[in-house]
Amino acid sequence: MTQNPPNLRPDLAPKLRLDSEAREGQPKIGMVSLGCPKALVDSERILTRLRAEGYAISSDYADASAVIVNTCGFLDSAKAESLEAIGEALRENGKVIVTGCLGAEEDYIRGTHPSVMAVTGPHQYEQVLDAVHAAVPPDPNPFIDLLPATGVSLTPRHYSYLKISEGCNHKCKFCIIPDMRGRLSSRPAHAVLREAEKLVDAGVKELLVISQDTSAYGLDRRHDMNSWKDAEVRSHITDLARELGQLGAWIRLHYVYPYPHVRDLIPLMADGLILPYLDIPFQHSHPDVLKRMARPAASAKTLDEISRWRDVCPDITLRSTFIVGYPGETDAEFQHLLDWMDEAKLDRVGCFQYENVAGARSNDAPDHVPDEVKQDRWNRFMEKSQAISEAKLAAKIGQEMDVIIDEIDAEGATCRTKADAPEIDGNLFIDEGFEKLSAGDIVTVEVDEASEYDLWGKVK
Repeated sequence: MTQNPPNLRPDLAPKLRLDSEAREGQPKIGMVSLGCPKALVDSERILTRLRAEGYAISSDYADASAVIVNTCGFLDSAKAESLEAIGEALRENGKVIVTGCLGAEEDYIRGTHPSVMAVTGPHQYEQVLDAVHAAVPPDPNPFIDLLPATGVSLTPRHYSYLKISEGCNHKCKFCIIPDMRGRLSSRPAHAVLREAEKLVDAGVKELLVISQDTSAYGLDRRHDMNSWKDAEVRSHITDLARELGQLGAWIRLHYVYPYPHVRDLIPLMADGLILPYLDIPFQHSHPDVLKRMARPAASAKTLDEISRWRDVCPDITLRSTFIVGYPGETDAEFQHLLDWMDEAKLDRVGCFQYENVAGARSNDAPDHVPDEVKQDRWNRFMEKSQAISEAKLAAKIGQEMDVIIDEIDAEGATCRTKADAPEIDGNLFIDEGFEKLSAGDIVTVEVDEASEYDLWGKVK
């Protein structure tokens, strides 16, 4: 399960980075945020609303008047971790409000934890606030309770997630996200751009654009026109990316399906408006597996598209995730995936072993793959992807590149190149001459060492 990393999770972090301490008598709310970056954005919005209503945010169970647990429910392992987090919050605090994806299954939650105060589904902000009000009445003081213009952030100050839409129109058989989060619902372009501008004005250096299906942004709005800065902007990912690229921050696109119009984004990358980085969930390569998954893609055409993208922008970084052991996957189909990887040579790759998800149509598919076969295929796939990554990173030795600094400690600086998203990709480490650097700085380095997933370099 993907979860908010320990240094970003309010239940694990030593202290939330808020602009003011709690005043005497101010009600405090704790937050445990599990799941993907999209859930993290939901947590930030809930905390921002609570701050606006006069609540303080506590990173200590014992100090909180109630605790919100924002859950993940995509895989059975995610559900188990969510239930464990709810149980911990109940033991440590007692007053617990559950929200998020698993919140769509209230009976399931109450079957294990009947004493939770309230259960709400994903992005049901008003219901969460109602539950908090019932547990702990607000006590606002408009002269003291000041809210930052950008709201409450759970990420480091120099980068932020920017959610542009919610939900998904696809009906992939292994996925229940449309059931949990509904169909595609895009934010108006001017609202996205206004939020992005505020974040950049507040010092954010990198915006990570997220949604369930970033390529489909605006489709539900029929790509309507929106007024923005004495002009009009279409609710379309190409137009939105072009406008975001004018703000002066790194713009990184996640969860991009390889539709034909994605090729229109590549010139923006070549021109430096947005980062030359695409996060595309290919999931598999064999057309029969993709058909059984009900995926909107074809592997042969995808290889052609990748070749076109690299012709336009040779420095493009491609990240993806794959599933091995999908029901019915044969040895030949898995070998096709390995051969496809040899051709595609993706830069950043993640892989999951298929597992049933309650409510997914793939559960009833015939010919489920034995666990030991799934494990073997996962091992072989990761060995292949690791070798590709190692070769690609070794080729970067001697190159100069810009990096953004995430963290400084006594050992050195932990950085990311334009090819690395936070928490999911590799790092570049600077272990000498870093003393005057600060988190959020963007500096030029020369790469002098590489491993399978990480780089080392010196400041130029």
